[in-house]
Amino acid sequence: MIRELEHLSYDERLRQLGLFSLKKRRLWGHLIAAFQYLKGVYKKAGEGLLRRAYGDRTRGNGFRLKKGCKKEMRAVSHWNRLPRQVVDAPSLEVFKARLDGALSNLV
Repeated sequence: MIRELEHLSYDERLRQLGLFSLKKRRLWGHLIAAFQYLKGVYKKAGEGLLRRAYGDRTRGNGFRLKKGCKKEMRAVSHWNRLPRQVVDAPSLEVFKARLDGALSNLV
């Protein structure tokens, strides 16, 4: 514990340190795993894990996912709410940078 921050609440400490809550950090990790899966990083291990939702709707990010069983992926509903510029990222590093901005408004 940092002595200067011990009198602050959990949320205030996180804000002072510029960190996300544990809930957001877990979600961040799930969204990164989904991005990597969709980009082809997990070919065999994640086969059938996520399913793309195809349709002719123009709203949304263009990479919408179908919801399946609970164990499938916890972040599907959050993924579907991400802006197009985040999910269209050309690389993992760019995705992470854009996700940080989007995640502050997402949860």
